[in-house]
Amino acid sequence: MKAEYDLSQMKSRKNPYASKLKKSVTIRLGEDVVGYFKEMAEGTGVPYQSLINLYLRDCVSQHRTIDISWLSKT
Repeated sequence: MKAEYDLSQMKSRKNPYASKLKKSVTIRLGEDVVGYFKEMAEGTGVPYQSLINLYLRDCVSQHRTIDISWLSKT
């Protein structure tokens, strides 16, 4: 193995995994929700943002939907 490599002649190329990268978004979560995932993160050693992402990814893969309905006053 060489002590140094000359990379000046290397050509750059597009990242083939760019479509699978994460996208940064701003989201407002309740303090209790963030606290829940932070506690879970301490127990597992996985960052809480990653746990939230894993949970949401599981929802997507299982095609889970939420039923938000309010009872009408009749």
